Amino acid sequence: MDEQVGPDGTALYVARDEGERGSEAPFFAVFEHPDRTARWGYVCGNCGSFDTAMDTMGRIVCARCPNMRKPTEWDAAHE
Repeated sequence: MDEQVGPDGTALYVARDEGERGSEAPFFAVFEHPDRTARWGYVCGNCGSFDTAMDTMGRIVCARCPNMRKPTEWDAAHE
């Protein structure tokens, strides 16, 4: 795992072997500890930003570039 400095200056650990497919590049899982016990969120593989968000349907979006993952769940009410 790669150790990187997070937005608040603390050490975060990026698991390059735990990626979610994005439209531009993968989103990699980020953990608070190298033992992977506490998930922190995701880092964008396209621009390297920690400024990502996931909604209730599993969509992941980067706030700094156009990278996004399509929802993993779909609500039939939206059709």
